[in-house]
Amino acid sequence: MSCLLAATNHGRMNNFLLYEIMNWANANFYFSFPFFRMAAAPPSYCFVAFPPCSKDGLVVFGKNSARPRDEVQEVVYFAAATHDPGSKVECTYIEIEQVPKTHAVVLSRPSWLWGAEMGANEHGVCVANEAVVTREPASESEALLGMDLVRLGLERGATAREALDVIVALLEEHGQGGNYYEDGSSCHAFQSAFLIVDRNEAWILETSGKYWAAEKITEGVKCICNQLSLTTKIDAEHPELRNYVRSQGWWNDDTDFNFSEVFSLDDDHLACCSGRESLEKQGGDVSAQTMIDVLRDKDSGVCVDSESFLTTASIVSVLPQDPSFPCVHYFTGTPDPSRSIFKPFIFVDDVKLVPKVQSPSFGDDDPAKKIPRFQEKPDRRHELYKAHEWARSLLESDQDKGQKLMRIMLDLEKQGLEAMEDILTRTEILDPAEVVDLFYDCVDTELKFFK
Repeated sequence: MSCLLAATNHGRMNNFLLYEIMNWANANFYFSFPFFRMAAAPPSYCFVAFPPCSKDGLVVFGKNSARPRDEVQEVVYFAAATHDPGSKVECTYIEIEQVPKTHAVVLSRPSWLWGAEMGANEHGVCVANEAVVTREPASESEALLGMDLVRLGLERGATAREALDVIVALLEEHGQGGNYYEDGSSCHAFQSAFLIVDRNEAWILETSGKYWAAEKITEGVKCICNQLSLTTKIDAEHPELRNYVRSQGWWNDDTDFNFSEVFSLDDDHLACCSGRESLEKQGGDVSAQTMIDVLRDKDSGVCVDSESFLTTASIVSVLPQDPSFPCVHYFTGTPDPSRSIFKPFIFVDDVKLVPKVQSPSFGDDDPAKKIPRFQEKPDRRHELYKAHEWARSLLESDQDKGQKLMRIMLDLEKQGLEAMEDILTRTEILDPAEVVDLFYDCVDTELKFFK
């Protein structure tokens, strides 16, 4: 099913046909006529820091999710579950086979879709997605979105490598494609890159269609963004990858195989991540606070606030390499981390749900589920999002009051960070009752300050 379903009236169809023509031109004439360009991918950033760059034997993961400015992200939790044989799962656009058991997950996701921009599971696996543009045009036909693959990898993989294997197997079986945005006037299709992290290792996975390559990381600092970054160090790949690019005339055996050079447009892969240097300068002291500071940095471009895109949500996760300690995941649930606070979440049984960071459900009447899609755009704002809008307006209209409120909120965040540091350094085993309401209480407290 094509994105043509998204546009039906005469005016919209004219716009869409123009978009189709541009995509065709990109596919057929890009190298001869460089004024034809594919749609730019949103400039999100993902980071991971391993010892010796991170402190206290911790793996620190972070992502800023840059999306259309008016898009709402929600934070949702799904408990571990078992499923009947032969059951199906309905993803954003297509239905696929369900597995017998899915892990508990916490996700930050655009509220109109099934998958997620980023999240974690109960086993300490974190996955984040990047939309990327390659020389091979992304499919507009509805298949799995990269964001669906984030959730599927988390629900089905108990390690980073297992999550990678899940994602590439589903790519092979179902493909990737469809509209990345809640937009009924145009189809915005992209390829996908992923940062997949656990307590011991990380994998950078980059894809073009069903073809992929991956690099394993066990130390230092790594960053991925909306450009391909893999070069000649490839630790796993699609079995037909090199045969495919040979058949396209993109590479031959006379040179080293460099994934980014083969698949990128021009030199798009050369200057990716501006926040990596900030982390590397920390020496061995990268912590949750360090990662938060990097995600808040607008001068570097890591915190996006442009005419088209905004950092609509952020995550930082701290994964102790010692499995006796819990992983801690911090979510904003609101846009612009420089004006949001990071609230901690820890996986325990019977985690208290937080409806105040969940968008309203429209069921089968949701315009994202109807065919043609996205003919309307409902109000998806959750309670925390609305309160945060008020706080942003205060910052802009009354600087003194806004700055006072921001200082109060940052103090609240600091208290949460210090409490989590205490949990990660204490010798006694964590009592689950101590944190079962953790994220709920933090959101509730933030709302009370706003009110």
